[in-house]
Amino acid sequence: MKSIFLPAVRHIVGLLLMPGTLLLAQSMSHPAAAAETPPEVIRFGSPAGFAKSVLTGGVIVGVANYKGWLKEEFSKDKVRLEFPTFKGGAPMVGQALANKQLDFAAQGDLMSVIGYSAGLKTRLILPSVKQANAYLAVPVGSSIKSIEDLRGKKVAYFKGNYIHLQVMRILAAHGMSEKDIRSIYLDPASSAPALAAGDIDALFGASDLLALRDKGLARIVYSTRGSPLLTAQSGFLVREEFAEKYPETTARVVKVIVKTARWMSDPRNRQEVFELWTSDRSLRSNTEEDYGAERPLGEKVSPLMDAFYVDRYKATVEEAATLGLLRGAKFDVEQWFDRRYLNAALKELKLENYWHALDESGTPQN
Repeated sequence: MKSIFLPAVRHIVGLLLMPGTLLLAQSMSHPAAAAETPPEVIRFGSPAGFAKSVLTGGVIVGVANYKGWLKEEFSKDKVRLEFPTFKGGAPMVGQALANKQLDFAAQGDLMSVIGYSAGLKTRLILPSVKQANAYLAVPVGSSIKSIEDLRGKKVAYFKGNYIHLQVMRILAAHGMSEKDIRSIYLDPASSAPALAAGDIDALFGASDLLALRDKGLARIVYSTRGSPLLTAQSGFLVREEFAEKYPETTARVVKVIVKTARWMSDPRNRQEVFELWTSDRSLRSNTEEDYGAERPLGEKVSPLMDAFYVDRYKATVEEAATLGLLRGAKFDVEQWFDRRYLNAALKELKLENYWHALDESGTPQN
């Protein structure tokens, strides 16, 4: 399975430190006597998106930035906020973390697990988004109608990103593996033209494939909607060194993000959220279709590190190890997850009972 790695992934792993984690130098339950001096700049990284720039920084972080809530929080300290994006996706975000070019980052489950296993010292402090769907697009005239019809076909997807592991899970759910298809690595910018030109038989991707359908350039023959265990998750990471040096700043960032998630989860703000994400009416309709009109938006943007979220990351560790994707030992995600900032924010904002936790199957618990 090593052949499926991106060269960039190999390069990133080579930059990572030896495995191991450190306890935070200062417990949040024992704050320093003097107020912390925040850094001059805080850098939030994320993969470059294809939607409106409000998503820069991540699904929730982007809204917090666009609405000015992060700037408001740190304006009195004259802290500069930066939101670099990376066209290479999650692998390049991982490289920037390894090079200490970022303080916080939104990153999909697969690459963040690979990075932590290889020794990249991060802490996962919040979910970024839950239950990201995958879609399978084929040319309009294609005879492919199901996952099983992919046997022997040229199937493209963005290897090394979250969609990669989703494809593995989807194939396994249909009694198949990567060996049953002719897998091809293509980034999102190259994949749509390749599909239109007939260079590939099928394409796995995110909800942006719905736009190809609407333009009459493709058919959607499969999606993970309604199958939570086949969706992808992403997390909001902080470099461990940053959190140790600036625990109060880290806590303030998390508090703003939790407040933003609360605003986004309010049904009264649902349409505004979609309008923020895209100004194009048709794309907005696709986003709403992807998220599902029948389910509250709060299930997607909930900051809770609930049973579903934890179980999905555990599954990612196990599956990545089985596929030979890890460059270090398997690990217990509980040693990586750091709930202290989240728990403190929920308590301070009196939101401990606002969101319904999801069980391991993805069902809301009352």
